[in-house]
Amino acid sequence: MDINWLRDFVCLGRTLNFTRAADERNITQSAFSRRIRSLENWIGVPLIDRANYPVQLSEAGRQFLPVAQQTVADLTDTRQAIRERARGNASFQRFAALHAISVNFLQPRMAELERHYPDMRTRVISDSLTACCQLLSEGGCEFLLYYRHQDVAPILDETRFKRKDICEERLIPVAQHEAAARHGWTLPARAGREVPYLSYDPNTFLGTVVDQTIGNRRPALDLRYMDALAEALKRRTLAGAGMAWLPEFSIRQELEDGTLVRLGGRDWTATMTISLFCSPERLDTLGQTIWAQF
Repeated sequence: MDINWLRDFVCLGRTLNFTRAADERNITQSAFSRRIRSLENWIGVPLIDRANYPVQLSEAGRQFLPVAQQTVADLTDTRQAIRERARGNASFQRFAALHAISVNFLQPRMAELERHYPDMRTRVISDSLTACCQLLSEGGCEFLLYYRHQDVAPILDETRFKRKDICEERLIPVAQHEAAARHGWTLPARAGREVPYLSYDPNTFLGTVVDQTIGNRRPALDLRYMDALAEALKRRTLAGAGMAWLPEFSIRQELEDGTLVRLGGRDWTATMTISLFCSPERLDTLGQTIWAQF
């Protein structure tokens, strides 16, 4: 038995798609399929009904899925507890968060909490949405902060966790003021004047939100640069390289002092919700306090 087989199966149980699950697990689809077969051989019965499309879990698969989820979570919790005892440290409050949320929202919030709880120990894991959701699902963190958007389906099984909606965050199309004025950048662009476009990687959550916001409209955007991180796009935007959709929390100062200017009307802005999730059974006394006060 390989614990990665269980992680693969949990991922497949959520996505019901071999290609998407393999991508999330960062392995080839053929290797992913072999590991699922290996788990089925170890169990002794098929866990996947491959006769249907999309694939479905077999009766045995539906029975085994919660066992696999709990086993992965228990192993992760136990490993963390052993490591903490070996280091002689008090328990850490572990947060998983998207990079943009970690930098622009979580850091100031943690500073406030630390003033009230000076002995609090915190570990923040900043990663992609898929990795962050996997951490919570597998017991690798107590708290998860991520964006939610009405037109983007969540990849987390939210029914397994408690959720608290914290605040709204907006993705605003902006450009460096002088560059926009010099080149006449607008949104939608004027005829014959394409706007250099600094884009999120299309496989990221923010990239999906921007694509949904643009929709069927065809603004004259000339794709010049692509990155998964909002902070990287912000730096390129400030350098005058083009326009990008950036989180409002990260550009408030630049909008106030005029360094960045908004392009387009309100219908080009995307509104998201920052939500906090937790596994209540994993929270210690301080964790329960943080959850109540966050």
